[in-house]
Amino acid sequence: MTVQSPDVTAATAEILERLRGLANPANVAGMARYGISTSGTLGVSMPVLRGIAKQHRPLRRQDPDYLHALAGALWASEVHEARILAALVDVPALVSAAQADAWVAEIDSWDVCDQLSGLFAATGFAYAKAVEWAGAEATFVKRSGFVLMCALAVHDKLATEDRIIAFLPVIERSSLDERNFVKKAVNWALRQIGKRSATCHPAAVASAERILAAHPDSKAARWIARDALRELRSAAVLTRLGLG
Repeated sequence: MTVQSPDVTAATAEILERLRGLANPANVAGMARYGISTSGTLGVSMPVLRGIAKQHRPLRRQDPDYLHALAGALWASEVHEARILAALVDVPALVSAAQADAWVAEIDSWDVCDQLSGLFAATGFAYAKAVEWAGAEATFVKRSGFVLMCALAVHDKLATEDRIIAFLPVIERSSLDERNFVKKAVNWALRQIGKRSATCHPAAVASAERILAAHPDSKAARWIARDALRELRSAAVLTRLGLG
């Protein structure tokens, strides 16, 4: 039996009403201390948002077009938590490169950026956008590129190691960026690539060493490289990869 999906406008209004009913100003203040934007933010926790997303998951198979439209309406609301929910419920096969560009251009907070990476990593244009966005100037567009590299390094098990290693020159080119949201993402991508496999590990270590050698006077480069090397050379990582 086919289950009829509700009207997108009505469903969006219902979800927004539910989110506003869960608003927690104390949480908003706490989020601000971690650098999360307070613009349009209600203070609804991630476990709650994941629970709402899980309720909609069957619709990916039953009515993906409806779910894609719902995600678009949630994003358009400009409510912080609704945008995270949009990232959690949208259907990767229906996401266009133009939509991805438009959404990334509107990001104003690192948590929204990071949640979107899972959605975009499952699209056919993920690798191209990771490189393209990493070369952008805008803070959260640039961060999106490197966080997308993280998601691909961790979750794309079918990718060749060479395809993941190809991100390293892009990482090296951005190692001078002093912006906190950018340099942390650059470092994160370097570490995730290095932890992917015994093949990626030495390539990432060599990349970090090149960063240190090329930019000894850059505070950002030194932190990115040294922090990555600290983890990649740790006993835990070496043992997991069979390199210890």
